Amino acid sequence: MNLCRVSALVTIFLANSMIAQIDVKFEQYKLENGLNVIFHEDHSVPVTAVTVMYHVGSKNEKLKRTGFAHLFEHMMFKGSEHVADGEHFKLLQEVGANINGFTTEDGTTYFEVVPSNQLELALYLESDRMGFLLSALTQSKLDNQRDVVKNERRQRVDNVPYGTADEKIAKALYPPTHPYSWPVIGYMEDLSAASLDDVKDFFRTYYAPNNACLVLSGNFQPDEARPLVEKYFGEIPRGKDIERPPRAGAKLMETKRMVFEDKVQLPRLYLTWPTVPNYTRMGAVLEVLAHILTRGKTSRLYKALVYDKQIAQSVFASEDGFEIAGDFQIQATAKPDKGLAQIENVIDSILNDINKHGVTQDEIAKAITAEEVRVINSAATELGKAISLASYYSYTGDPQNYNHQLDLYEGISQDEILSVVRKFLAGPKIVLSVVPVGRQDLASQKGE
Repeated sequence: MNLCRVSALVTIFLANSMIAQIDVKFEQYKLENGLNVIFHEDHSVPVTAVTVMYHVGSKNEKLKRTGFAHLFEHMMFKGSEHVADGEHFKLLQEVGANINGFTTEDGTTYFEVVPSNQLELALYLESDRMGFLLSALTQSKLDNQRDVVKNERRQRVDNVPYGTADEKIAKALYPPTHPYSWPVIGYMEDLSAASLDDVKDFFRTYYAPNNACLVLSGNFQPDEARPLVEKYFGEIPRGKDIERPPRAGAKLMETKRMVFEDKVQLPRLYLTWPTVPNYTRMGAVLEVLAHILTRGKTSRLYKALVYDKQIAQSVFASEDGFEIAGDFQIQATAKPDKGLAQIENVIDSILNDINKHGVTQDEIAKAITAEEVRVINSAATELGKAISLASYYSYTGDPQNYNHQLDLYEGISQDEILSVVRKFLAGPKIVLSVVPVGRQDLASQKGE
């Protein structure tokens, strides 16, 4: 058992600069079946957040069987052996709980924030669907939720302006067999092809206690919670060991340009470069660069595109690191009838200027301050702490890394910013122009 004796307060450490750190006290142990359990006490609130994260996302799927992780998120709310269809939500809503789930490329998370005296109910419900779901899984439920997911895809992806842009970029960025080349929500044809046996096999493989992390965060007594965890989860059998996809970043040999006509009013430009997985120093440096480029009205790209030249409505940069790969993206939405080639030229000019002259220490300091605010805000709620502790356990192997995440930003230098610009943003990229129907003349199609 690992007892981390730290406080749940934000403390300030003085080094070369002031870096805020979170210190979240937690207790960690494992059940015999491999379930990782984390307790974080906070008696200043009257609620307890219960989070179960399964280390399975869309990257664990296979070609022609995409969308399973997200589909199963839906199936987990459709009843289990001892909980009828609809009862999971009903029982929790009756006690005023906040309930939901979400799926990413790397994991699937379920949570309920309950009044502290309803902790046992939450544990019972989560354990029943972990250990006793298959007997209640029927073809009619699968067909129903398959249709729900298809409709969700129509509403959130297919029929939304710019909705398929990320899919097109991922498909161009990664080879077809790479786990990040398909979308989390899956493709329509794959959802249609999913059989009941396919879904059951997916559950047997990934929804086992040894592939899960249970976090309790809030107002509870560990001495009372520990027997309840053992009572409800202890007898669920361990699953087979899981072979995880290795780290494998994208490798572009040349810049790829794509133009897509969509039912949009304004053209939008996407520039995407392959980078690094999450929780790395280089990823932190790239995130600082994203701040310098587009966060705030005086940032390099925002000032140039939105204020000075007034050719863009908005511009945003981000470093999106995942478990086995990552990418850096700049997204700019043009003003009416403004061409995307002009916007790309300005972006190139700004990046070239950084490549020649670098950035200032003041720009770096502002970006790091923004990251400090983000991290501190993540610890402002019981649910935020629970999800973060589960994530750091699942993706780094040690929840204590949650308390040390800002160490990655400590002392980031001007030379490091210059290094990532030259290493990644000077290389081949994906260039996607999304333009109004019939307006390919607005696309950026300049030669390399």
